[in-house]
Amino acid sequence: MFSKETYIRRRARLQELVGDGVIILMGNNESPCNYPNNTYYPFRQDSSFLYYFGQNRDGLVGVIDVDNNRETLIGDDIDIEDIVWYGSVDSVADMAAQVGVANSAPMSQLKVIVDKARAKGRTIHYLPPYRHDTMIQLMDLLGIHPSQQRAQCSHKLRMAVIEMRSVKEDQEIEEMERAAAIGYQMHTTAMRLIKPGVTEKYIGGQINGIAHSYGAHESFGTIFSQHGEIMHGAPSLAKLEAGRLVLCDCGAETVNNYCSDNTRTMPVNGKYTQRQREIYDIVVECHDYALELSKPGVKYMDVHMGVCRLMTERLKALGLMRGDVDEAVAAGAHAMFLPHGLGHMMGMDVHDMEGLDQIYVGFDEETHPNLEQFGTNCLRMGRRLQKGFVVTDEPGIYFIPALIDDWRRSGHCAEWLNFDLLETYKDFGGIRIEDDILITDDGCRFLGKDRIPYHAKDVEDFMAGCK
Repeated sequence: MFSKETYIRRRARLQELVGDGVIILMGNNESPCNYPNNTYYPFRQDSSFLYYFGQNRDGLVGVIDVDNNRETLIGDDIDIEDIVWYGSVDSVADMAAQVGVANSAPMSQLKVIVDKARAKGRTIHYLPPYRHDTMIQLMDLLGIHPSQQRAQCSHKLRMAVIEMRSVKEDQEIEEMERAAAIGYQMHTTAMRLIKPGVTEKYIGGQINGIAHSYGAHESFGTIFSQHGEIMHGAPSLAKLEAGRLVLCDCGAETVNNYCSDNTRTMPVNGKYTQRQREIYDIVVECHDYALELSKPGVKYMDVHMGVCRLMTERLKALGLMRGDVDEAVAAGAHAMFLPHGLGHMMGMDVHDMEGLDQIYVGFDEETHPNLEQFGTNCLRMGRRLQKGFVVTDEPGIYFIPALIDDWRRSGHCAEWLNFDLLETYKDFGGIRIEDDILITDDGCRFLGKDRIPYHAKDVEDFMAGCK
């Protein structure tokens, strides 16, 4: 938790941006795993509730009456039976005081507050819900069916929250640096453990243990797989095989709920083959080119497309692509190899604020997503960069057998793709390199004091030193 003054200042600014009405910020409830008392652990609070109210306990709601400048933390105090099992915790009134909120009330008062406001024709502002228990609460409060709640949420509140959370405060950047330090430990531990015969599952478990021991938990489900061509390949019981590549995409979340997210792709036996090195070096070059281009005022969509053109040029030199580079990129032929966007916002959520709808987080009135073209439709961040934004830089090249077969059968982009040569890469897998970058006054910089090795020689040297 940050200082009380932080939350007071944030809520005051939120009131200015929203202007009138009653703001309801729903905290999360515990989520049962397979029966009520066996909940998913650790508890994860809603990020926007944390941003404005700071308290990491289940069953809380923050209410801000903008017209009357009255703030209330809603929630029930725990009873003696809960204390027996879980120990004593602060009262709701104490938690309210800790974040500068003058008023507290039991959960039964939430509907009373809302009903009074609605009776006077006042606007009730809420964010789009993403959990079904929250949807039921909102239906009871407002009479809006869950299927309609995202459509009827407060656009003014959503855009106010996005405006505030997009630009990171210095103390937020410090938290993300801490997350990056844990992420460094996670990735370098993976590099030390990688060798033929070790299972993906074992290394994935070791990685997650580091996140839990130094922070709150991993910032998303760890990806560790020899099938790097699968974007979200979970660790399996498969044993690592010499000659193959293994992709590790993981990150940590600090105790104050700020995230890191990095990806590295390593040779299982510690040295890249000639074919692997050719593709790997293209990804490195694209990764570093994005760092050159990223600065305030530049559209991240333009950075993405610049990377796509560079990747196409290099793949053309290898004979995997052909024809005019600009025409190939305009047609989306590069998406055979890069079916996702260059990056996304980072913060308290690993895909920061994605629950508020990506079209508003990563785009704006000036920059619109291309939802029709395969690959480009997965670009999560396209708007102009601003100082204080934290975004990921994560180019990749993947050889997806099913996609190769599908496009060859349909003839899609055949003018720019060498399908005969692609056939010989079906057992290649995939490569991704990802880092978190902070947009500065005139450019960008990595988050994290220590750099996880990613240039091919550095990876090989690090892995050799672990033996």
